Amino acid sequence: MTTDRPPVWRHEYKHWITPQEDWVLTRRLERLFEADRHAGPGGVYRVNSLYFDTPADTALRQKLDGVDRREKFRLRYYGQDTGFLRLEKKSKQNGLCQKQSARLSEEEVRLLLAGQIDFLLHSGRPLLVELYSKMRAGLRPRTVVCYDRQAFVYRPGNVRITLDRALRRGNGLADFLDPEALACTVAPGGTILEVKYDAFLPDLVRMAVQVPGRRAGAWSKYAACRKWE
Repeated sequence: MTTDRPPVWRHEYKHWITPQEDWVLTRRLERLFEADRHAGPGGVYRVNSLYFDTPADTALRQKLDGVDRREKFRLRYYGQDTGFLRLEKKSKQNGLCQKQSARLSEEEVRLLLAGQIDFLLHSGRPLLVELYSKMRAGLRPRTVVCYDRQAFVYRPGNVRITLDRALRRGNGLADFLDPEALACTVAPGGTILEVKYDAFLPDLVRMAVQVPGRRAGAWSKYAACRKWE
C-alpha cells in the first residue's frame, strides 16, 4: 500500500520523568489501559528515526525557540524490520500536532540517502513530492535517533500514552538501516512520557498520568540528540 495517510490535528504534551517515576507510572498504566497491539514481548518495541533539517538547522532552531508554527520530516521504522519504512511530516500549530505519513520501500530509502531523489517527484504522491521540493531547496537527512517505547491506548478520546526510554543516536546516516549500529546513549536514566489525544482528555487518563511536580514541556528527542553531536 502506498496511499498517504490523511492528517489529523491532535493535542500532545510531554514530560521528562525519572526512572523511579517511570516505574510507578508504568505499573499504574498497565492496570488501567490496553497495551499497544504492535508491541513485542514485554510490551516494548524500538523506534528508529532519521530526522531531516536544513543547513541552517531550521527545524532545530524553531524547536528551541518555541516557534508556534513549525514542521519536521523524518523517516521511521520499528524494531529490526527495515521492510516497513515510512516518511512522516509532523506539523505543529496553535498547540496542536498533525502527522502525515507515506510508505517507502527500503530501496527507495537507500536512493534517498544516496541523494537520488527524482523518484519522489515522479511518485505523484503529495507528501513525497513536497519532500522532493524541500530537498531541492536544501533540506537534508541529518540525525539518526533511536529509543525503546512502551505504549498504551484508551479508545475514548483516541488517547495514546507512550513511555520512551534509552534515547540514543547513530554515529552517521549509514547507521539508519543498520539497527545494531545505534548504540550511543544520549539520555541515560530518563524517560519521556507523551500523551496524545483528539478533542478531549478523559479524566481517567488525566489522573493516571499525573506525576507530582512535573509540568508539560517542549521536550524534543531530536534536539537532545543534536546536543550530543
